[in-house]
Amino acid sequence: MTTLETVRARIDHPVIDSDGHHVEFLPLVKDYLREIAGTGAVSGFEQFEQASALGRRIDATTRRQLNMTRMPWWGLPTRNTLDRATAMLPRLLHERIEALGIDFAVLYPTYGLIPTHLDDEALRRSTCRAFNQYAAECYGEYSDRLTAAACIPMHTPEEAIEELDHAVGTLGLKVVMMAAYASRPYQGEELPRGARWLDFFGFDSPHDYDPVWKRCEELGVSPTFHSTGSGWGSRSSISNYVYNHVGNFAAAGEGAARALFLSGVPWRFPKLRFAFLEGGVAWACSLYADILGHWEKRNRDHIGHYDPAKLDRGKLEALFGEYAPAAFRERLERIDESLALLSDPEEDRTALDEFARCEIEGPDDLRDVFTARFHFGCEADDPLNAIAFQKHLNPRGARIKAVFSSDIGHWDVPDMEEVLPEAYELVDKGLLTEEDFRDFVFGFPVSLWTGTNPAFFRGTAIEDAVEAIRPSVSAA
Repeated sequence: MTTLETVRARIDHPVIDSDGHHVEFLPLVKDYLREIAGTGAVSGFEQFEQASALGRRIDATTRRQLNMTRMPWWGLPTRNTLDRATAMLPRLLHERIEALGIDFAVLYPTYGLIPTHLDDEALRRSTCRAFNQYAAECYGEYSDRLTAAACIPMHTPEEAIEELDHAVGTLGLKVVMMAAYASRPYQGEELPRGARWLDFFGFDSPHDYDPVWKRCEELGVSPTFHSTGSGWGSRSSISNYVYNHVGNFAAAGEGAARALFLSGVPWRFPKLRFAFLEGGVAWACSLYADILGHWEKRNRDHIGHYDPAKLDRGKLEALFGEYAPAAFRERLERIDESLALLSDPEEDRTALDEFARCEIEGPDDLRDVFTARFHFGCEADDPLNAIAFQKHLNPRGARIKAVFSSDIGHWDVPDMEEVLPEAYELVDKGLLTEEDFRDFVFGFPVSLWTGTNPAFFRGTAIEDAVEAIRPSVSAA
């Protein structure tokens, strides 16, 4: 593997890490929480600290009955004590960040990934606020190279807007991590405990989230999503964390991206840039191709190909008379039994255009969302990052905006100094060009953060380098 020093010597541009992690010092977070909401809130949060130990006391049968999936365990590096301390200590990370080959880092929480999805509203909102206070007060003085993300709960538009105003307007944070979905119980007293559905804030939501996206535009923050898909569907093992973890961030990101797209959010709020983090980009290339394929066959002009009213019954019956076996012909008067399923002539014709919320006049309008508005966080060691840049593979020559995301602080980065060389391996193997790599670690991150907020990098150590390329990035 090419060394860190060699990589830095080869490139002539900054490296922006759009998804590293800090590990919070919980005694301070709890003190903030106590000031905000009292001792009861601290006790409520501490139940989650104890969840792993409590789970070990419960037998497998009971865990299955309670739908207690295997939680993350041993999720932080320990043998490399310097790296563990670096993730916890803001000044140490600030001191080391350039030596890691990173010029500017956006830091997402670790323990703060929990509160946006808590069921209890009071605990959810107060805990998010405590973590946001921690992020602002502990990382604010290192803003030339580091910025920490705020936790934004999304169970209702009102709570999201309230915390957006506090985190961005009051605390001065400029990155927001939004819950990608809300897990809502089905209505009904007789339903089992686990009867829930996932609301991705689109057209089937009980709430209108357009005010949230509007407030993001007004505040100049890009909505970014960093939620887990563990515990859903097949990812619900009671004994194996790896089984639950594989592909889980991609599953959550895909649900959010699909809902936002088909709900028309990127068109109604053109100033916003969105990011779906830690799931890689292979799923995004697949989603882009899949939506394009569906649009080409099921758009408002093409859907008539499947209209039951367009079926020529006379011709069909004549063909049956010529080609059908005797068993078919004997039952020909019952042919309607075989025609209505999946082809119901009574469908609501006012709802046939399922792309009605999207301002799509042609396939390029669809491509532009995935090549301009949407961004996808990719860990350094993912070999499928290269797919995003393969214009000959992606429909209509698309280069999907993969953004470098180190994931420092977590178990998949046992040595922080190896992250940038791992990312550069795709260049060494001929899977990315130097131009691709530049976009991956610099151009596309600039697109994400300055596309919504042109002043995002003002006052940082890379301000001049960003301003030099921002006009071309904005025009792309």
